Amino acid sequence: MRQLIFFVLLFCLPTLQYAQTLKGIVYDANGIVKNIKIHNKTQNRFTISDEEGLFSLVAKVNDSIYFESVFYHGKTIRLKPSHFEDLAVFELKEILTELDEVEVKEEAKQPIFHQDTYNYELQELIKADIKNNPHLYLPENATYGVDLVYLIGAVVKLFKKNKKRDPVYQPITYKQLDSLFDNSSFFNKQLVTESLEIPEDRVHLFYDFCEGRQISSELLKEEKKMQLLEELVLSSQLFLILLEEYGQENINKD
Repeated sequence: MRQLIFFVLLFCLPTLQYAQTLKGIVYDANGIVKNIKIHNKTQNRFTISDEEGLFSLVAKVNDSIYFESVFYHGKTIRLKPSHFEDLAVFELKEILTELDEVEVKEEAKQPIFHQDTYNYELQELIKADIKNNPHLYLPENATYGVDLVYLIGAVVKLFKKNKKRDPVYQPITYKQLDSLFDNSSFFNKQLVTESLEIPEDRVHLFYDFCEGRQISSELLKEEKKMQLLEELVLSSQLFLILLEEYGQENINKD
């Protein structure tokens, strides 16, 4: 009996060690910081800080956590037991002034999200809607599973359905985005394909996706360009999640 208990404990202890969840909040000199990518390099897990700067991530003591954004200096933290005792607080240093001075080609790249990289709420929302409305994602003549174009269109509808608001400014349209990236020296095609890492053959689908997120056209003002960049970075992260999770087969068959 003692041997049985010993082997059970021996089996369970590693599981308990890896089952911890890091709960934290990200801030800078001005307050909380949203849309920061947090990467557990040790376990290759990702998440993004929410509107309140909060995040949760599977981790354990001694894991290396990396905080990344085009607006902040990257920061690596090796986790200690104290990080798991309460809500862990992490401070980042802003680099907005530096971004204004450099050319687009010198901006920090946004890494591609892989299959285990996702925003949990969006992922669950998509999965639930695919389960409840499979016909929206699989047209009658589809033969290769989920149709990526239908998927993007359906996700756009989900954004609109879950964003009930009456903005003072109308949302940015597909045509406005297309014109912006054709004519702006800052927001150009190089930013889309290199900094945001959108595949060239998916750029216009990305514009559709951004239109669906209903980004305020107020951000088209020159003085709002850094806020627009922030929205585009977040949109690209979510869009790349969709490509990684659902679009690879479709990309290979195009």
